[in-house]
Amino acid sequence: MNAVSRKAVVLVSGGLDSATILAIAAKAGFELNALSFDYGQRHRFELEAARRVCAEANVVRHITVPLDLRAFGGSALTDDIAVPKDRSESEMSGGVPITYVPARNTIFLSVALGWAEVLGAMDLFIGVNAVDYSGYPDCRPEFIAAFQKLANLATKSGVEGTAAWTIHAPLVSLSKAEIIRQGIELGVDYSLTHSCYDPDPKGRSCGHCDSCQLRLKGFADAGLVDPAAYVR
Repeated sequence: MNAVSRKAVVLVSGGLDSATILAIAAKAGFELNALSFDYGQRHRFELEAARRVCAEANVVRHITVPLDLRAFGGSALTDDIAVPKDRSESEMSGGVPITYVPARNTIFLSVALGWAEVLGAMDLFIGVNAVDYSGYPDCRPEFIAAFQKLANLATKSGVEGTAAWTIHAPLVSLSKAEIIRQGIELGVDYSLTHSCYDPDPKGRSCGHCDSCQLRLKGFADAGLVDPAAYVR
């Protein structure tokens, strides 16, 4: 079975990484089924961005699943905790930050796996990155490999041996600049995306949180200007 005849479920947050993997999956010929989560995140503007990105990519179906992780809290993205600002690169890579949402990618991939099994889509795409990232443990290649093993152990198709699951993380070893360059080559419109953890009421990016700083650095390193709207 070639990629043209296969379905894929792509996790789409609305950020630049997920917009890029959506384009990568499209170029590979997969039928695109996009999955986003309304998990109580303070940066809910990303959901509007996800809708824009999916509309531009002409996905077959885009589902946004309500999943209120504010019930647990424990993160600056889902609790009344200040988002860190203006951290240095060493600070951002020095440990797991308070913007880490406990087990988020495990939860998201588990839900995606359930939908993918219903669709008969044996390929899942996620935009995790272990180079220019904020120290999240669920953005590492070890996590992706472990989840792929879990998928093949915990599903009907995996147990019956009728098909094998593949978790695609094509950006995991790329720098943010390399991701952006690849996206530009694929025609990604980054003006549609949103990355900020703490936007203003108009949805403009703060320019100071870890996500904004990594994004701005990525565009600068790629020799490009970030098309996102910033407060300053």
